[in-house]
Amino acid sequence: MDSSMTMRGASWQPDRRFQSLLEAESWVRLPSAVRRRFGRRLSPGAAITYVGTIAECRRNRVGSLIAQLARLIGAPLPLHDDIAVAAVVTVTEEDEASGQVWTRMYARAQGLPQVIHSRKRFAGPTGLEEYLGGGFGISLMVCADDRALHFISDHYFISFGSIRLTLPSWLSPGTLTISHLDRGDDGFAFVLSLRHALFGEVIHQVGLFGERFDSCAQETSHD
Repeated sequence: MDSSMTMRGASWQPDRRFQSLLEAESWVRLPSAVRRRFGRRLSPGAAITYVGTIAECRRNRVGSLIAQLARLIGAPLPLHDDIAVAAVVTVTEEDEASGQVWTRMYARAQGLPQVIHSRKRFAGPTGLEEYLGGGFGISLMVCADDRALHFISDHYFISFGSIRLTLPSWLSPGTLTISHLDRGDDGFAFVLSLRHALFGEVIHQVGLFGERFDSCAQETSHD
């Protein structure tokens, strides 16, 4: 399957929101392609769509149970282990909340695809939070090395209006790490790992994506 990334229109501007979450030297260490992908802010009505395939997916029994329980908050974790199936991720801006909306669609060997919705907002004690369904959210730490940008769960919370409750560690599904790994071929890997304190790595998923811009989209690097 041809992996690609398309950008609808050229409506974007340089963006330092992700960069501001890192030390200057950490941001500079990242490959220029990663800095480019996380250094632009879309205008209203614009969207970026990443297209690729799921290359790896495995879950043990605990991981399968956690993924099923997570259906209550929008099923954000893989519900099946199919590989070599299509994966589509679309990113848009959520202007009024200074964040991004991420929509992920993972095809299945049989049946309808799994669709996941989440919001990334530049808020909270770590500077970045991901909001799922049912008021459930994850406070994320951001770090980088010379190949990847990593998002690591700091804690989980539930919010109801102005009320916010941090989940105790014994209720935590584990440490979630999501890595945007540059492949050096105009493509990247999206790597998800959920590691439980008692049961080790319970979920592991890798999606491979490439880049292709529409001819109408004028893209330059803002390092």
